[in-house]
Amino acid sequence: MIRFLDFSAAFWGLLLLWPVLLIVTIVGYFDTGSPIFIQQRVGKNKRPFNLIKFRTMPVNTKSIASHLASTTSITKLGAFLRKTKIDELPQLINVLKGEMSLVGPRPNLFNQDELIFERESRGVYKVLPGITGLAQVNNIDMSTPKLLAKTDQKMIQTLKIKDYFKYIIQTVTGSGSGDAIKDK
Repeated sequence: MIRFLDFSAAFWGLLLLWPVLLIVTIVGYFDTGSPIFIQQRVGKNKRPFNLIKFRTMPVNTKSIASHLASTTSITKLGAFLRKTKIDELPQLINVLKGEMSLVGPRPNLFNQDELIFERESRGVYKVLPGITGLAQVNNIDMSTPKLLAKTDQKMIQTLKIKDYFKYIIQTVTGSGSGDAIKDK
């Protein structure tokens, strides 16, 4: 049932939002010269997949977790995209491909050893990663690996269809601020 909802929402989302995707892509060319950001992340069963997002930092920015990045490394367009969560829209392609779900634990980088340990010990990698979830709507990000893994585990163990829609609606209406970025 969830896969059908994911596929349908991703398909219709991409179909209806293509003008937004096109405009952000064009404006992104002027902002960074490369508007699409692709980064290898940890997927279901710890298999790698390429996460697709709109670029919010310059091309030469070091590949690190968002909570370790500085606000000075985010472009003006990037700040807007992050605030509105528009930078996440290309992940609908990942959902369409079956690499992600709309709701699930946010996929981490392979160099986040502490988070990988905490998630693996709690069975978090047994499900598809997601665009949003319980941790995101409660502002729990990857800077607190143990709390994040516990929250992901709780979501996985208790997720019902009503929660699936609740987390999506909360995200679209502004709950959660995304990963914390260091002020510099």
